[in-house]
Amino acid sequence: MAEPDPYTVLGVPPSATAEAITSAFRRRARELRPDTRVDAVTAARFAEVRTAYETLRDPVRRAAHDQAYERSHRVSPRPSGGAGTSRPFPRCPVVPGVTAPGPPLRAGPVRWVPERRTG
Repeated sequence: MAEPDPYTVLGVPPSATAEAITSAFRRRARELRPDTRVDAVTAARFAEVRTAYETLRDPVRRAAHDQAYERSHRVSPRPSGGAGTSRPFPRCPVVPGVTAPGPPLRAGPVRWVPERRTG
């Protein structure tokens, strides 16, 4: 039997941040509560959630999973030509003088440093 996709087990998109993955794991762990529910089904579901979290929290294991997923779900090339050719991602038009948008900016915690006044 094939392993379930860790993203669907935790309920997060593949673009999820580490914080979102941790939050989803904690939410699922609270739902399953392995310390209070001791039936076999709940234990198996918690083990599945824990395995998914361990895979996605480690950047190396997550990258390996993503690459394996892409290889196994690669779209087979279709013959070129005609407007009926579909692509998994639409091509963006190239406009001279316009740069493609970069990734969204992220800012970490801000630390306030009081000014030192002299006088």
